[in-house]
Amino acid sequence: MARPSTNPPAPGPFTGFGAGALPFYEALAANQNRDWFQANKDLYETQVRAPLAALVEALSFAFAAHDIPLTGDPKRALFRIHRDVRFSKDKSPYKTNAGAVITRDGAKGSPGLLYIQVGGQRDGGQGSFIGIGFYGLEPKDLGTVRHAIADEAERWLAIRSGLSAAGLDFSMGYAMARLPKGFEAHAGSPVADALRLRNFIVSRPIAADRLQDPTLIDDIVSFASAGLPLLRFGWSALDRARGQAAARIPVRA
Repeated sequence: MARPSTNPPAPGPFTGFGAGALPFYEALAANQNRDWFQANKDLYETQVRAPLAALVEALSFAFAAHDIPLTGDPKRALFRIHRDVRFSKDKSPYKTNAGAVITRDGAKGSPGLLYIQVGGQRDGGQGSFIGIGFYGLEPKDLGTVRHAIADEAERWLAIRSGLSAAGLDFSMGYAMARLPKGFEAHAGSPVADALRLRNFIVSRPIAADRLQDPTLIDDIVSFASAGLPLLRFGWSALDRARGQAAARIPVRA
């Protein structure tokens, strides 16, 4: 994930993304140059970026009303359209999707998130979608969540069953081929596949026609409610581990 934009537009009420949002990204994929982008920047600002900022703000209020502990500030939540090409063989200057992240404390780097993406179909991605869970955890935190899954297998399996009932399943596409070191004893267990995951994310596509509908907010709230047990599981494991680590720090007189 790229750095968030430092200058998003002031959000208004969310009325849906513009009809030109997806065509903009389809065209941008074929016109990766500054002249084309500058000529079409107003379309990007009004039909993509401003609605996404408004959606983030509206969701923060909606989540609070539904006791979902996620919040976002458009000034920190939106990602830049410019790609970081410093270490990439692909020097295309612009991303062909818009994204925003909402977390427990509003900080982009906090573990446990809800991610919203608009566009991204033409470049081989999965297109518009919402995702929830734990992505890109630090190795220590990833180990903590894995230990929680192994130690609280019954609770984990109940959460996974609830997600499956809501049509949400983990992708094994980027899972480890083998169990991570230290978890070999769980081979063949009901949680073995989960222990091989590098990211604990479930997602749901957003249909193109839903992007223009203000009730997209309701879709995302429903999705977040279904995924909340996954977040609570990971948060409880991480908070417990950090509390134990803090308790081991000696207090100086």
